[in-house]
Amino acid sequence: MKIRLAAGLQKDSIVDGEGIRTVIWTQGCPHNCKGCHNPMTHSFEDGALIEVEEVIEELKQLKGQTGITLSGGDPVCQSDACLEIARAAHSLGLNVWCYTGFTYEQMIRNPKHKKLLEEIDILVDGKFILEKKSYDIYFRGSTNQRIINVKASLEKEMVVLEKRYMENKKEDNHYKKPEYLFI
Repeated sequence: MKIRLAAGLQKDSIVDGEGIRTVIWTQGCPHNCKGCHNPMTHSFEDGALIEVEEVIEELKQLKGQTGITLSGGDPVCQSDACLEIARAAHSLGLNVWCYTGFTYEQMIRNPKHKKLLEEIDILVDGKFILEKKSYDIYFRGSTNQRIINVKASLEKEMVVLEKRYMENKKEDNHYKKPEYLFI
C-alpha cells in the first residue's frame, strides 16, 4: 500500500502535539481552509507516493520520540494507509496524534474512518477558521478546534476533551520579559 506524502518525516517536533514527535505530512486536503498554514498540501496530485512499509521502517529507526503526528493535508483522506502507520507506531511504543478538518462526529459515522480513530490517541478535529485563529491556545490553530481523548471518547460514546489543552495558555513567569536588566 502507498501513501501520498507532502514531505519527508519531520523528527523532533515540539509543536505538533505533546512531547517530542515525528510528523507525517500527508498530501491532499478537501477543506481548503482560508489562512491554512499548509496550503501546499491541499492538492491530491502533488507530493510523492511512498510505500507505507518505508514509512514504518523509518519509524523503527526513531530515537527519543514520544510519538507520531498525522497531519497534512488531511490524513483522514488516506485513512487505510494512516491506519497501518498508526498501528505500527503503537507497536513501537509511540502514541498517535492526528490533525483533521473532519469532526469526530463525522469520522465515527464512517466505518473506515472509525477504524482509524481506534488507533489514534489524541484527535485535533475541525476546520481551521481564520477568524478564530489564536496564539493563546495549545496545539491548535483556531478556537473552534477540539483536542479529543479518543480512547475515552470511544469508551464513553461521547466526545471527551483533553481539558489541560483546551484552556488558554497561561503566562509563565519563566518566559516573561524582565522589566529590568542586571549589568
